[in-house]
Amino acid sequence: MTDLKSLTREELTDYIISLGEKKFRASQLYEWMHVHLAGSLDDMTNLPATLKERLKQECIYTVADMAERHISKEDGTQKFLFSMADGQMIESVFMPYKHGNSVCISSQAGCRMGCAFCASTIGGLVRNLTAAEMLEQIYAITRITGERVSNVVVMGTGEPLDNYDNLVRFIRLLTDEKGQNLSQRSITVSTCGLAEKIGRLAEEHFQITLALSLHAVTDEKRRQIMPVARSYSIAQLMEACRGYFETTGRRITFEYSLIAGVNDTDADVEGLSSLARSVGAHVNLIPVNPVTETSFVPPDRRQADVFKNKLEKNHINVTIRRSMGRDIDGACGQLRRKSLGLEKE
Repeated sequence: MTDLKSLTREELTDYIISLGEKKFRASQLYEWMHVHLAGSLDDMTNLPATLKERLKQECIYTVADMAERHISKEDGTQKFLFSMADGQMIESVFMPYKHGNSVCISSQAGCRMGCAFCASTIGGLVRNLTAAEMLEQIYAITRITGERVSNVVVMGTGEPLDNYDNLVRFIRLLTDEKGQNLSQRSITVSTCGLAEKIGRLAEEHFQITLALSLHAVTDEKRRQIMPVARSYSIAQLMEACRGYFETTGRRITFEYSLIAGVNDTDADVEGLSSLARSVGAHVNLIPVNPVTETSFVPPDRRQADVFKNKLEKNHINVTIRRSMGRDIDGACGQLRRKSLGLEKE
């Protein structure tokens, strides 16, 4: 069946014409889906009933059904659990900031990367999300909250570059001038470091921000907490990052989860400073979220500030990510795991 919301404007036009309809019907349908964010084909008041019935029979119209919604009393963060057509549960997070609203979306149902500190990977990968399912997380949140989304982070459950084709299609649709027309500079894609896919992404010449989940500064330590490091050395990743910057002109961000007693030593400060300096990266420190199945705990705020200050003394541009939605299981994977019965007591 044809996945309507995943089609580009050109593909949708070709499809509608193939049905014997006028070309302008494609423009109407595209606008309903990607501008008005219609929750169903029945909402599309200027489309003929016969066309809508045919589309219902021959096409998929992706809609995310809200299964759960949790609103933080601390900062207004909203955590959503959406049910997709096949029953898969998908997490998304709405984060209100003074500079605009951000939404963090998932790119896969589950994840196969196996990072030791991450809740998203427990239970493994079930399947990739379609471009429509990625878009619909944003569209559904917009419909529910009534708030405009100004920034999108592909940093929820899943490894985006492991779902490369759908990710690229999603970016093109989200930034299309006849759709949401979101600036590419308002999109961040996070990867645990699939080096060859970073090279492919550079060749797309997007103006998005690429965030590399680094989390350790030696191959030995990185392999202990990130299985992907067995396939790609830090040297390979730095080469890919330099190539990405040279091709796109966009500065890389290093995501660095601070784990007390694991990667927060003075040697880690020096190693991280050297790596960041080598590619001109910004460093985003993230005190790790405690996960029931692991013994990893974050450093306290004072220790995190000390680590940050040492990086700054080495002339590294660094921030500590503000923790959002801790009282509503704001971290990736936690809500989905509870819904699937994967969380251990």
